[in-house]
Amino acid sequence: MIRLLVVDDHPVVRAGMVAVLGEESDFEVVGEAANGAEALGLVPRLRPDVVLMDLRMPVMDGTEATARITAEADAPQVLVLTTYDTDADIVRAVEAGARGYLLKDAPTGVLADAIRRAARGETVLAPPVAARLADRLRQPARPELTGREVEVLRLVARGLSNADIGKELFIGEATVKTHLIRAFAKLGVTDRTAAVTAAYVSGLIELPRR
Repeated sequence: MIRLLVVDDHPVVRAGMVAVLGEESDFEVVGEAANGAEALGLVPRLRPDVVLMDLRMPVMDGTEATARITAEADAPQVLVLTTYDTDADIVRAVEAGARGYLLKDAPTGVLADAIRRAARGETVLAPPVAARLADRLRQPARPELTGREVEVLRLVARGLSNADIGKELFIGEATVKTHLIRAFAKLGVTDRTAAVTAAYVSGLIELPRR
């Protein structure tokens, strides 16, 4: 069962999402919040697996809440679900640690699939969002990642931990970490989600498909 926390400042939107998600047999909506500050208070108590996060809310916006939530140990995955697809909103959310970014007009099936993938640790981007990221982040030349660094990022995109990646590639966990650090530096990022996103928009990897 995937435990969900729905964060949106519009009560009608929250109610609609709760109703739709409640139809999925493997989802349980354990709580709702009207802003980022409320979400921060609920996460430690409710321990959701995935937080569905709106961006523009009063008191504390979704980007700041995402950054604070993902900075904690054993943090849930954060999946941004918003009406905004501007470059600045997308990049800020990814840099804050969001596992994925979907628009609210996504079909129910797409949303449900994205939640399941995010819960597994996979990176999820709506096609329009990926296109905008590509326009913003694409560089004249691809970053020069080694074949092994690309392999590691492909497995990160599938949600594997460093230990699992090491087993998959028959290398030590410390070696996996070294490859990631080097890939981060070449891609100009500081975390796993941003690295996967940058590698994807640069054409180095493909995101997992269901």
